[in-house]
This record gives sequence, C-alpha cells and structure tokens, in this order.
Amino acid sequence: MGLLEELTAEAGTLPESITSLTEQEMEMRVREIKRVLGERLFIPGHHYQKDEVIQFADAVGDSLQLAQISSQNSEAEFIVFCGVHFMAETADILTGDHQEVILPDMRAGCSMADMADIHQTERAWAKLQDYFGDTIIPLTYVNSTAAIKSFVGKNGGATVTSSNAHKMVKWALGEKERILFLPDQHLGRNTAADLGVQESEMAVWDPALNSLIHEGEMVGIKVILWKGHCSVHENFTEKNIEQVRNTHPDMKIIVHPECRREVVEKSDMNGSTKFIIETIKNAPGGSQWAIGTEMNLVKRLIKEHPDKKIISLNPYMCPCLTMNRIDLPHLLWSLEKIMEKTPQNIIKVGKDVSDGAILALDRMLARV
Repeated sequence: MGLLEELTAEAGTLPESITSLTEQEMEMRVREIKRVLGERLFIPGHHYQKDEVIQFADAVGDSLQLAQISSQNSEAEFIVFCGVHFMAETADILTGDHQEVILPDMRAGCSMADMADIHQTERAWAKLQDYFGDTIIPLTYVNSTAAIKSFVGKNGGATVTSSNAHKMVKWALGEKERILFLPDQHLGRNTAADLGVQESEMAVWDPALNSLIHEGEMVGIKVILWKGHCSVHENFTEKNIEQVRNTHPDMKIIVHPECRREVVEKSDMNGSTKFIIETIKNAPGGSQWAIGTEMNLVKRLIKEHPDKKIISLNPYMCPCLTMNRIDLPHLLWSLEKIMEKTPQNIIKVGKDVSDGAILALDRMLARV
C-alpha cells in the first residue's frame, strides 16, 4: 500500500485491498491473523459494538473494565481496542510501555467526551474558584478524555463510572462543600438527586457561554453539572415511556442513568450497562422489558434471551454513530497493518497527562 492509500485509510476510507473482499473473506482473514499472532494480540470489544466486530473480541465489557483487562494481558503486544477514542486512551494509560493500543478508526470518538475539552475546563475552573474559592472537588465520568481525567486527578478529584457514581458523589460531598461533575449532566443530576440533593442545590456550567446557570442564591449550590450529554441516551423521552405504558402495560422499563432525569424518574429501574445486562439475564422467562440504551446492545439482548419479550424504549433509535465507526473492514485493516509491521492509529497518552489521570482513577478504585 502506498503512502496516499495509508493516509486515506487512517482518515476512514479503506483501500481496495480491503473493500474488494467479501464479508466471509474478511472474517476468514481476521481469524487467520488472530491465529498467527496468538497471545501477542488482544481485542477488547465494548458492549455497544456491532456483532460483526464483537464476534472477534477476546473480552466484552464496559470501557474501564476493558482497559483493566487489557492491562492484565501483559503478554499482548498489540491491543486493538474496538470502542471509541477515550476508551483507547484509558487502555494506554493502564497498559505497559511495551504494549501498543490501536484504534481501528480514528473517527470513532464520543460526542459526550468531546463536550468537555481541557481548555474549556481550565477556564471554567478559574471562574468557579473566583466564585466559590477552594470549596469544589472535581469528578469526571470515565467517558471523558485523558486530559480531563488528568485535570481532575491533579485537582484532588476522581473518576466515576455509572456503576459507582452514587458512592463517589457521596465521597466527594464529604470532602468539599461542592462538586463539579463532568462531562455528563444527566448522570450527575440523577446521582445527586438519588442522594437527596435538591434541584435548587444544582447548577449547570455552560462551557459555550463560560457561565453558571442557576436561579437563586449561589451560596446554596452543592453540585455544578457540566452541560454535556450522551447523544444516544438523551434521545429517550417521556413520550417513549407513555407509549410503552399504553401499548405494553405489563412491560418493565429499564434505562441507563445517562438518560434525562424525567425519563429515569418515570422508568421502573435504572442502572449501568452491566446492571441492565445482569437484570435481563436474571429476569424470569416470559418477562417483558423496554430498554433505554444503545441499540446494538438491545438487539444483542433480544437475540440472547428469546424467552423474554424485549424491545427498545425508542424503536426509532439509531445505534451510537461514532461507536459504529469500528466495523469489520476497519478491524481487518488495523490487523493487516500489524502483520505488515507498520501498525497505524496508535493511541499514546503523554506521561504528564497519564500521571494525573492515574491519580483520578486510583482515587476511585481505592473507594469502590
């Protein structure tokens, strides 16, 4: 492959040597490369990936879990992360210097993570310090860039997951009077509300306006929510819930806490991706479920549990578009480049950023 073809492939348009293959030929080639590389290769796959990719995953899970599993596979020289950019960053932070983390398509980002960049965050922090002094501790959802994780770590804060958010927010409110929760306002609001924080005690930081949105006295603010969201989960609505209640009165509704507050309140259950998977797995045969999370996962749960009636809470929901950038052709292309000894799309996090991010991750792991 020439230089122009390589640059084109990195940008997302694959060379004809890949695109001319049938799906069966691509699958056969991926299996062969996996066989040849053996333990030198490890492929983690996020729950939201398409089946055409998940079939080749050595481990399936959420972002932090996959990064941790990758770090335990010290014999793997190449970690081809089937997820999005921030996940590959976390894997690089936790894995050894002898390992290379590869993202099959560099366009696989996360709209939520991109809603909080380091420049906006530093600018916001300076203003919030002027408003509130040294009374704020930052928390960031693991669905954030390495730079944001590092910022949080260096300022005494920690990361959180959707599984441990309640525990971490409770810890943070015991450390300081206030928290800044990045980058997902919905997970922050849902968690804080569950812990008894009133809506009047929450404010929203708008990075576009560089200003705090709040009605009432600022002195009463306990939680400052970054104005960010998941483009998938925010699209589940109260109307979706009403429709399910009307058409399937015996159906339970379970949603992810990245959904809006009113959707979470009107659902029967809410929890992390792992919680949703385990709840459906352990539900009795014949039970009925409407699930408010990413469509690829919902379709997989439907396939894995034919004894249960499962639908998407929003039947017109699209899969996560950025997560879907990782497909079979891009996976094969990244593996072919490893075989040619010219691996592409290597994710590297600098030591200064990595050190700060590890502080944030370690503070969380020490408390869960």
